[in-house]
Amino acid sequence: MPLYHNDDQAMLKDSVAPFVAEQAPVSHLRSLRDSADATGFSRDLWAQFTEMGLPGMLVPEAHGGLGMGHMEAGIVLEEIGRNLTPSPFLSTGVGAVAALAKAGGTQAGRWLPAIAGGEAIVALAIDEGAKHRPDRIATTATRAGNGFRLDGKKSFVLHGHVADMSIVAAKTDGGLTLFAVPRDAKGLTADPRRLVDSSLASHVTLDGVEVDADAVIGEIDAGGDILDALLAATRTGAAAEMVGVGQGAMDRTVAYLKERKQFGRLIGEFQGLQHRAAHLYGEMEVARATVMKAQQLLDEGSEGAKLMVSVAKAKAGRAANLAVREGVQMHGGIGMTDEYDIGLYMKRDRALAEYMGDVHYHIDQVARMNGY
Repeated sequence: MPLYHNDDQAMLKDSVAPFVAEQAPVSHLRSLRDSADATGFSRDLWAQFTEMGLPGMLVPEAHGGLGMGHMEAGIVLEEIGRNLTPSPFLSTGVGAVAALAKAGGTQAGRWLPAIAGGEAIVALAIDEGAKHRPDRIATTATRAGNGFRLDGKKSFVLHGHVADMSIVAAKTDGGLTLFAVPRDAKGLTADPRRLVDSSLASHVTLDGVEVDADAVIGEIDAGGDILDALLAATRTGAAAEMVGVGQGAMDRTVAYLKERKQFGRLIGEFQGLQHRAAHLYGEMEVARATVMKAQQLLDEGSEGAKLMVSVAKAKAGRAANLAVREGVQMHGGIGMTDEYDIGLYMKRDRALAEYMGDVHYHIDQVARMNGY
């Protein structure tokens, strides 16, 4: 398939881009940060997202959604990244939906319509350490009556303190199982912490949390495939958002090169800076292409999707990091001040780089999948 948007996707971008830019620009992030907002996003803005049908983009039509694909979700995420918009779209509208739609069953019937209607925020409680290592889950789920008892700790759970439900990965007797744990579950506590980009992520503790057997997402001991679907969707979505972050940083930097004067000339006229800007443009285009390819393969259900997802997350991570570093460098000393937005892009890049695996993790995954 060609690595560009079709007519319907272009129309979606033409609708989403101005909406996000007007309703949730970088000043929106600044407002939430400066007011010490305790939620981590604007519920009023999320209601506007819902009016446009965005939370239900990936939700199957049978559950009240739009039945779109990862290409369409990526369009939204790139604009979220470009404007540094705080939103639960990635965890709720992408990651959680991917897991629930893959599993089907009771929990899908309960939560997918709620997500599509903007009535539910879902957190992803997967990681347990400082780094993304989904193969090292230590949280346990032991049989207790007609259900399970969950014990363990989760880290870096975005929106974990305000989520209506958390998808928790835990070890069971015969493998891995995913559980839908409601916010009011006894023994569940979330300690929100402010991240470098001003977003909120929680340390979640499960201390004897008891859930019914119906809380199982999919089948007992068979959560591996569902977790893989969740991770693939969320990693690809994060990569798309990183492309947006890098593009936003690059756009601001190029604009600055065209207005800042030094030695009586616009600094954009200096060949050394032109070369660096051209190199950055090329890197961003390659990153966008890899992300689109990963999205296409996910939408096709291709066996090659897993490899390309890691390629996309690694490439987008490197390109976005280059964009924010070059942005600060080309802005000069003022690039380090809070007055200019470029520093906020660097902070967002730092947080997204770690989310669902950093560059080094995914390079290692690519090597392993290629037999090295």
